[in-house]
Amino acid sequence: MLGFLKRPIVLTTDINVNVVVLTGVGLLSRLWRLTYPRAVVFDEVYYGQYISFYMKRVFFLDDSGPPFGHMLLALGGYLGGFDGNFVWNRIGAENALITQSRLMLLESVLIFFNLLAVLSFLKFSNCQKHSPFCLSWWFWLALTGVSCSCAVGIKYMGVFTYLLVLSVAAVHAWHLIGDRTLSNVCVFCHLLARAVALLVVPAVLYVLFFYVHLILLYRSGPHDQIMSSAFQASLEGGLSRITQGQPLEVAFGSQVTLKNVFGKPLPCWLHSHQNTYPMIYENGRGSSHQQQVTCYPFKDVNNWWIIKDPGRHQLVVSSPPRPVRHGDVVQLVHGMTTRFLNTHDVAAPLTPHSQEVSCYVDYNISMPAQNLWRLEIVNRESDTDVWKTILSEVRFVHVNTSAILKLSGAHLPDWGFRQLEVVGEKLPRGYHGSTAWNVEEHRYGQSQEQKERELELHSPTQVDFSRNLSFMARFSELQWRMLTLRSDDSEHKYSSTPLEWVTLDTNIAYWLHPRSSAQIHLLGNVVIWASGGLATAVYTLLFLWYLLRRRRQICDLPEDAWQRWVLAGAVCAGGWAVNYLPFFLMEKTLFLYHYLPALSFQILLLPVVLQHVNDHLCRSQLQRNLLSALVVAWCSSACHVSNALRPLTYGDKELSPDELKALRWKNSWDILIRKH
Repeated sequence: MLGFLKRPIVLTTDINVNVVVLTGVGLLSRLWRLTYPRAVVFDEVYYGQYISFYMKRVFFLDDSGPPFGHMLLALGGYLGGFDGNFVWNRIGAENALITQSRLMLLESVLIFFNLLAVLSFLKFSNCQKHSPFCLSWWFWLALTGVSCSCAVGIKYMGVFTYLLVLSVAAVHAWHLIGDRTLSNVCVFCHLLARAVALLVVPAVLYVLFFYVHLILLYRSGPHDQIMSSAFQASLEGGLSRITQGQPLEVAFGSQVTLKNVFGKPLPCWLHSHQNTYPMIYENGRGSSHQQQVTCYPFKDVNNWWIIKDPGRHQLVVSSPPRPVRHGDVVQLVHGMTTRFLNTHDVAAPLTPHSQEVSCYVDYNISMPAQNLWRLEIVNRESDTDVWKTILSEVRFVHVNTSAILKLSGAHLPDWGFRQLEVVGEKLPRGYHGSTAWNVEEHRYGQSQEQKERELELHSPTQVDFSRNLSFMARFSELQWRMLTLRSDDSEHKYSSTPLEWVTLDTNIAYWLHPRSSAQIHLLGNVVIWASGGLATAVYTLLFLWYLLRRRRQICDLPEDAWQRWVLAGAVCAGGWAVNYLPFFLMEKTLFLYHYLPALSFQILLLPVVLQHVNDHLCRSQLQRNLLSALVVAWCSSACHVSNALRPLTYGDKELSPDELKALRWKNSWDILIRKH
């Protein structure tokens, strides 16, 4: 009965020795002396800080892309026992792919998911030909969508490869629709499966990345002020400690601070102080000489304002409180000086096409106060909505002139203490965040006397109220901030242009040993770099030649070989193009590492071209032998160059000035040579 147990169990497996050897060499080249140097290298100073923030659950914002790549780095740190207590500021004052992959940076992870997405789709396409809707068919299709989502979740540059995969998938789907051998139901199932796997799954995963990100980072951090007041109040500590327990509804008599929603060029609050506008500006124009009103980027007691009912004299909240609603006319009284927010037909100091905004000073001249403002709740659900703390975005429309209170963003001169200019916009062009304000700090005023009120303005509120911001609201705001936040675009010593990448006319000095000449550079292997460019040019010329001859009904390639040639070009040459050409349109500081995803597709194209030349262009065995000899010579040259640049890749060898000069193969390469 158990005789089958006596029979031997035979397992058969196929091992691709080439893949094993290449994998081993790749791992060895990247893991060799991975702990060296024991210093922070280039952009590790930023990513290391982000990992520390994850360990401490502190919120941060990185405008370089979504958080999935940061979370992968943080996961590695967590598994390695990192607790976040390290000061990431001890930064040191193909080869490029090896260098980038050895450091705590995101480009290598991005390239991995880019190539995994392409590989998965090609595997899926093969399954489509033989056994559609089988288990492996579903696996590779789902993995394509997951990989695309991961690529986009690491850096927005991943969108380029995602669009490439979608384009190829759309062409395949178009051919399916025209396949008359398939029933309508079968075609619909094919299209539905692709739509779910390549559109729905990536979108869900993308949102999930942010969900995990926001769940982990629930504490207040250094980037809070970039976010809205509502977002800040949802974090533990920081603003939430100040705003917790504030009244929700703004009432007549409320004491409030008003933060500009736009927050550019700096997050700031409506502010006034006793200094007045100068009588005559530097350009000879005159002013009203009224009390200055500005937007101040720091919390200050002079940021407090009182919401007054124009029909009453009281500056306190009545019992019961009378809430302010959309469309109500109010006066804004500066808490510390008791002067009214005012605007009139006088040109603003730096924006002369707009009106000056001031706090009215009665000089007993023919310039009456114009201090009535109509409240508009921008994000209201109905015209009877109540003005709410933090949640409501409001505009103040001047009753007399219809001008809207606006942050111009210009910095006032020294007489305005370099604070930001606030103006009355006469001709507003639709809604803009610079004209919207929200209440950040709020209390119900209880003191009618000025001295008591000043003490009240300095004291915290203790009214019991709490609020929560939904995940989708936080996700939407965080997404918008990441897409619109502009980092410092000033020129960097190692910044470069896309044209310099192709010719490898640039490099980046990542690290210099503090005492010796050992250094690490992001520097490409010139043989591989040039070969990739040559392969792209050869493919393009051959593709155009075949295309022209096919137009003349001359088919140099069998149909299946032509289809493989087109697909290889769409994936490899197309991958290079979509990951390279968009940088010509970007107005941001660019570096050589931005080219690495495109380079990886060029390297994939190289064996495609060589295989094609061997199979279809070499007519004799002699030509094939000659091609093989050229490939061996090419490999030898690439290995020789890689070994020559090894000291700059690993930084583990001290070189003399003469040796460093010998490695400066191009005058544009910035090899660091110490002057002793």
